Formats: sequence, structure tokens, C-alpha cells
Amino acid sequence: MDGRLSLGVLERGVCSQPTPSCADLSSPPAGLEGDKMSIIKFEFNPKVGIDNPALTLTEDTDGEGVGEPRFYLLTKESTETFGFCLHEELGCQGHVIRQIELGGVAQRRGLQDGDRLLQVNGHFVDHMDHLRVVQKIKASGNQVLLAVLDGDSYEAAKALGRDLSQMLPEDIRPRLCHVTRDKSGFGFSVSCPEGTKGTFQLSVLQDGPADRAGVPPGCWLLELNGDSVKSYSHTQLTRKLKQSGNKVTLLVASSAVEEFYRLRGLRVTAALADTSRLPFKVRELHLVKGPAGYGFLLKEDDCSSGGVGQFLWDVDVGLPAEQAGMREGDRVLAVNGESIEGLDHEQTVRRIRAREDQVTLLVIDPAGDEFYHSIGLSPLQFFEDSDPTSGSCTPSLPSRSGSPAPCDVEVAPKGPVSWLMAAANSIEIIQSQRQEEHTKLCQAF
Repeated sequence: MDGRLSLGVLERGVCSQPTPSCADLSSPPAGLEGDKMSIIKFEFNPKVGIDNPALTLTEDTDGEGVGEPRFYLLTKESTETFGFCLHEELGCQGHVIRQIELGGVAQRRGLQDGDRLLQVNGHFVDHMDHLRVVQKIKASGNQVLLAVLDGDSYEAAKALGRDLSQMLPEDIRPRLCHVTRDKSGFGFSVSCPEGTKGTFQLSVLQDGPADRAGVPPGCWLLELNGDSVKSYSHTQLTRKLKQSGNKVTLLVASSAVEEFYRLRGLRVTAALADTSRLPFKVRELHLVKGPAGYGFLLKEDDCSSGGVGQFLWDVDVGLPAEQAGMREGDRVLAVNGESIEGLDHEQTVRRIRAREDQVTLLVIDPAGDEFYHSIGLSPLQFFEDSDPTSGSCTPSLPSRSGSPAPCDVEVAPKGPVSWLMAAANSIEIIQSQRQEEHTKLCQAF
């Protein structure tokens, strides 16, 4: 199997890692037995401590042989892959990193063959279904933060019954907040050490607009309206805030989160952010067709981003679409777990009709669509299913280059057919070629 995806190929096979061998320490090593002059003697001095550095190292690990998780921020170009495969293997526990591409992004950052994946963008994934983990990585776009543990340490921790989630920081995600000004202003003030650039700490007014938007007191400002503030002086930042009008979007981090990334030489970006406090949400609509159909019109039209999208109109009162929460003007992001970004009208219609009597859509309203476009991110990156046990998951994003993204999956999902399987089986996504002048298309359902 020799394909390379955004993350790689899935495989259920036999673990290729050998069982760790155990050395017999009960007798001297070969070549030293019976040779008293060759055996180095270590003595214990209670004032100095153990003078055998090997013993000291053993004491430090408490005899458990469990290392520490490692963190990697992988960033690739749109035409690149991350350069590794994620396997589920018989005889091996966890999500296994394999087939690291020589000279690829993963190898350059330091991922090792046999590493076990513990966390994706701050979310603990060791307990998750394998296909769901794959989709979380795919949905990250061109940047993903991974936490891994080497294979031997992972097996040792499992054997000891350790909770792997406790080995990781509680929350390492920055926070994306959208603040709307009221009569008192935005409800925060900015301080900066004199003569420095890019170091801004926020003081937050209790119960003010910033506080209500989720901005934590004492946090550090990293981005303003999608732009890094690293090169801003205090005067420049003040000017930018005044030019923002009545609304600003802030990427902020607590001191603990800022220190976590700084000590590891990692750059904090909005793609890694906790967006739970944003007013803009991707909505999941599950429709079951009635005698009169679904009750909506799908229309192709221009997006705020300048591209073309598929929009929902003429939502009939009392029919399944309205009952599921559909609103006129919503843009369709995904159908049955497959992102439609880059697909044309006819391809989207075929996907909606793929199941005779039901369909599941991911949609976003115009305000949310405009917001995510303004910060240069896809709303699908931040979609989280409300019920992790239901089998639904973050849909995969199509390749930005428009080329097919094959995914050889030999692992059947647990439970009924789900978003997860639909997304994993999406192996051919074709970028349609358009002329500047195109016909607006619509289809009733």
C-alpha cells in the first residue's frame, strides 16, 4: 500500500513492532563473569548519594519506563501531504504512526515510526474510533497539532493501567472570541511593556462585552481580526481597534497556554482555537422525506468569499426541512458526511439523492459564513458532533488541489451506517471547471 494522503493510509494488519526484550540483570554481563578485576564497584555514600548514574536514571523514571508525550505542529502547503500514515493494527493498541515519508513534513518535525497518537488539536483521541480520528486530522486543513507517545512508553503505560489523558495538559488551546461593542466600549483594555512590540495583555471588565464573549482576564492577545499582532506597537494596535467598528475578533491565550507553545517553539494560530464561545455555529440537520418531499429548494449562487456555493431557499412551512431547523439563506457545507466545498450543483444534488428517504446536511447561516471567511478558515474545521457515541464525526475536507483523495479502509465502523463511514468512503472529489459567466442552477426537494 503506497499512497500518501493528508495524513496517510489506514490499515488493519499485524503489528510490525517486535515485542520489547528483557535483559537478565541477575548475573554479570557476558565477559565479566568470574573476572573480579573487570567488575566496576559502586559504593553508596549517604552524604553524596548514589554514584552510579545509571541507577539515578532508573530512579528518575520510577522503574516504569514511561516517557513523556511529544507535541508537533505540522504545517503543509495545499499541494503537500503531512507525510505519514495512521494505522490500526492487530496486536497493537492505539492509533499507530507508520510509513513516515522521507523528507516529508512529519519526518522534518520529528515524528517516529510506531509513535501512538494521543491528541489532535488539543482533543484526546486515544479512546476514539479510528476512522473518527482520521477525519479529525483531515478536517484540520493544512495545519494540525499532534501529541504522541513513543510505542514502548505507550505499551508500558497501558500495562500499568495509567490514564493516558492525565499525561497531557488539561487545555492547550487558545481561544477565539467575537466581541460586539456596547455603550461602554469593548469591555477590555490593553497593556504593553514600554518600547516593545507584539506583547499585549488584556484586562477584562467584569460582565462587559469581552467578558460575555469569553475573553479570559489577564490573557495575551495573539491575533486581531485574523491578523497577527506580533509586529504591532501599542499605537498601531489602538488604531486597528478603532478601525474595527463595532465588532472585533480576538485570538487570545492564557499565560499557561502561551507558555506551553513558547517553550516548545510552536506558533499559535486560530486553526488550533477553542471556538465554543463564538456565536457562529455549524448546524447539523437530519431530514426524513415526507409524502411531499423534503420541502426546500437548493440553489447555486455566489458566496461572500467570491466563489460559488449551494444555498437553501423556499423552505416550506411544516415540512421536514423546516422541522429540522433549516433557514432560508443557509449555505450547505456537507452532505451525509462528505464536504461539498468545490463541488458543482449537479454533484451536490446527486449526493442529496443518494439515500432515497433521508439526508443529513451540515449548514451555516450567512453571518457565520461571512465571519469564517473574514478569518480565512473553513467552518468545517470547528464542527464537533453533539453526540460522540452516535458515530457521527467531523466531515473530511476535500483536497484544495481538487485531486481525488483515496482512502483504503479495511476497518468496518461499529454500529449502523454513519457520517463516519460516509466520509471514509468519499474517495473521489472532482473540482469542477467554471467560466466567469455561469448559469444559476436550482433544484427542488
